[in-house]
Amino acid sequence: MNPLISGSARSRILVMFAVIAMVAFAWSQKPANAANEEAKLSDTQAKIDKANNKKGVLSEEIAGLSSQIDAYETQVAALRAEERDAEIRLEAKQEELDAAEAEVKKANRELKVLAKRLKRSLEVLKERLVSIYQSGGTDMAELILTSNDYGDLIQRSEYLEHIQDHDAVIVDRVRGLRDEQQAIVVRLKKAKDTIESSRNEIASEEQNLATARGAVESQQGELKTVRAERAAAVDTIDSRVGELEDIESDLQAKIQEQIAAASGLTTLPAGPLSSPSAAGLIWPVSGTITSGFGSRYSPGGIGTTYHEGIDLGVPEGTPIRAAASGTVILASYNGGYGNYTCIDHGSGLSTCYAHQSQFGVTSGQSVDQGQVIGYSGNTGSSTGPHLHFEVRINGVAVDPLGYL
Repeated sequence: MNPLISGSARSRILVMFAVIAMVAFAWSQKPANAANEEAKLSDTQAKIDKANNKKGVLSEEIAGLSSQIDAYETQVAALRAEERDAEIRLEAKQEELDAAEAEVKKANRELKVLAKRLKRSLEVLKERLVSIYQSGGTDMAELILTSNDYGDLIQRSEYLEHIQDHDAVIVDRVRGLRDEQQAIVVRLKKAKDTIESSRNEIASEEQNLATARGAVESQQGELKTVRAERAAAVDTIDSRVGELEDIESDLQAKIQEQIAAASGLTTLPAGPLSSPSAAGLIWPVSGTITSGFGSRYSPGGIGTTYHEGIDLGVPEGTPIRAAASGTVILASYNGGYGNYTCIDHGSGLSTCYAHQSQFGVTSGQSVDQGQVIGYSGNTGSSTGPHLHFEVRINGVAVDPLGYL
């Protein structure tokens, strides 16, 4: 061995090799039922991965459906705004229709009055014509007999030449009444056309708005139904994954017990769960703090070191619980830490557990708060069985007592 290596360093190296040899021997001596349990565990984990993949696809589909539903909601809101504008315009059209109808009624009343006045004027004119005829010659008789009606008669220049000046007043009156009557008829026709056009426009607009709104609401309803079906499927998958994870946890516990039995190690029952702190963490084990966080003096000539966690004195084989739910980002042997597990809890928070005798989880695995993730031990640079527990914020170690 290299003479430059100190005696204490050689001792740690020998201990490390001994631990590795012991673990290798334990794995080589695993009983057949442990192998069976591992096969079941692998199958269960594959089912969990498959279910989670399916859940991921459904979740993406749900997100897409939600986006489409939101888009339709925007369209519905726009249509409702258009409906409000249309209602305002329709009210204006209705006022226009009411005014037109009132004009029609007024024109009808005026037409009736003018009809009576025209009738009386024609009777007066008739009397005058008879009087002219009785006092006139044969040319007047021929003029009257060859005329188609009174209107034709008063247009003829021959007749106008035979009437007196005071008869021209009657003729002008008849002409004025006739023209006024024709103007009223034209006005009535225009009013009627306006009413019918406005009514058709209103009916068409109302129908178009109702059809568009109905189509959008129908599509939106269909998407909501599909989204609800997908959400129900996700709930079913979550329930199934929960069942599989329970099975997975049981299988892992059995495997660890069988490995421990084969290696001669003893595992202890898990202690009671502590209540979560204000930061949301629970104690990983129930034990006495044997070394605190921060600077500390190390015997053996090493001097002052910085302790990035707290040491909790517990017997070897004590189950270690996850301080919070999360994802295992490290589960391997790590120098002085020995068997070392770290869990990412999100938002920059992570916890780490060192010197374990056995692992209870693997890297990449999701764990629940309170789930057993390993067993306390004396691996790595350790002077006796205990759990070294760390809390890290964005990778920087902080005092765990501020979070427990």
